Amino acid sequence: MQRLLMFAAACVFSAGCLSDNTVEISLTRLDCGSAPEPSNVSRFSDAYDYRDTKIQFTYSCYLIKHGENYLMWDAGNPDDGSPRAPQKNLVTLLGELNIKPNQIDYLALSHYHGDHIGQSYLLPDATLLVGQGDWDALSGRVPNRMANAAPVKHWVDGNGKVDVVAKDKDIFGDGTVIMLGMPGHTPGHSALLVQLKTMGYVLLSGDLAHFHENYDNERVPSFNTNRADTLASFDRFKDIAKNLNATVIIQHDARDIDKLPSFPQAAR
Repeated sequence: MQRLLMFAAACVFSAGCLSDNTVEISLTRLDCGSAPEPSNVSRFSDAYDYRDTKIQFTYSCYLIKHGENYLMWDAGNPDDGSPRAPQKNLVTLLGELNIKPNQIDYLALSHYHGDHIGQSYLLPDATLLVGQGDWDALSGRVPNRMANAAPVKHWVDGNGKVDVVAKDKDIFGDGTVIMLGMPGHTPGHSALLVQLKTMGYVLLSGDLAHFHENYDNERVPSFNTNRADTLASFDRFKDIAKNLNATVIIQHDARDIDKLPSFPQAAR
């Protein structure tokens, strides 16, 4: 027991920690919306790189099964019938996996933008995991016009459990699923590191980058909250990817969908 506790404590501070846990872990991509056509991405670089570029965006949520526990990473676009709304909401998709909403233990949000928190309200029993800077904005402690708190009102009003993440968080305490503080896009932006037995390490980007070219060239969107923090997060994220030989999944880039098995299949 002492060895396990020491191991878990060390993993909180080390994204490179290898788990010796035998728990079953899987990662499933859920379709949480799609842009009806390629989007102009000129505003995704403050250096004017992409003035004539259009990219097909997608909106993804990810279900991580850790033994008997479940974590949902991001909640996608709202189920409101808009052109970018998902064809099936999270409750329906979970039902197709024979999972009930109240079985989701954690809802971890990469950041506070509406296309990542839109269906949060469908998982009210989950513990909300959110970066400190983003929670401060959502809860009104530090007002921010880009933070739409409506989908997470349940937690803001004190009706659900919230775990505010200041830096990194080893969610299950064994080094297999780590929420990584990657500020810059928003004050409390995070990415997610998942260790799978067969596929190896997977890094889910949040909105550190929105498409391949943006990631490769480390371009900063004009609407990010902090340019220096964004560049520092790029450096850290890429170092982790290199050191762990991780599969990087840029969540909004439709070209990365095929890096994981098609729903309802899961990566393991």
